[in-house]
Amino acid sequence: MLLDTGYRPGPAAALRESLYRIRALANNNTLIRLRDPGQTISYVVMPMVLMLVLKPLYVRAVEGGTTKVVTGLLVMFSVFAISIAGNAILAERTWKTWDRLRVSRAPAAELLIGKTLPIYVVMVAQQTILLVYGCLVIGLPIPGNVPLVLGAILLWAFTLLAIGALLAAIVRSHGELSVITDVGALTLSSLGGALVPLSLMPEWAQVAAQASPGYWALEMLQAAVSGDAAGVVRPAAILLGIALVCGVFAIRRLTRGWGRGGLL
Repeated sequence: MLLDTGYRPGPAAALRESLYRIRALANNNTLIRLRDPGQTISYVVMPMVLMLVLKPLYVRAVEGGTTKVVTGLLVMFSVFAISIAGNAILAERTWKTWDRLRVSRAPAAELLIGKTLPIYVVMVAQQTILLVYGCLVIGLPIPGNVPLVLGAILLWAFTLLAIGALLAAIVRSHGELSVITDVGALTLSSLGGALVPLSLMPEWAQVAAQASPGYWALEMLQAAVSGDAAGVVRPAAILLGIALVCGVFAIRRLTRGWGRGGLL
């Protein structure tokens, strides 16, 4: 591992070195994910099964039930994937390797990008697979504006990644992270209308739903699937704001030394 010797390369060389460090971290984290794919597979298979089971109920209960069951379960299980991002960073802290990485030339931003980039790809793949499954098996109409849908998926995955990084920089154990992600994911996604259509929920729940990122993700994805570009703008802006706040806070916290293994 290279220690900081005071050497300051030019802009082009600095960019190359930065990309090299990010690639090395990303390759290592990709290898870790490939060796233990169980959690990722479960977050793809479970919503597939639930889509098949719940589709008749949604179709009878609400208009556009097919779209709602696909996008709802996609959002719900993508929120559960926050734990994958959180565990990737928290593992470095519990293994006491984060402290070693911090004394290298790589700043906290590079470390986070390198650690979370493979997970970002996994999150995007998870949502894409579920959406394609919804079109081919569940009967979801094929979106007319595919780039709009892809953009919505990329933004939602980025938001989840930022939230996961924030949690990993705060919690002190994997058990604590598991409680927060599982209970929080179920609460926020359900409250946002991902499990039960919002129109069937109590009035207080419909009001409180707007405080949930899952609500805005659902609004964005449903608008994107229907080709409503104007309807995507507001929820996308809100989710981008959430992602930027969480990401900046996570980087700042880790930069200030709060990611040290001794604080666990």
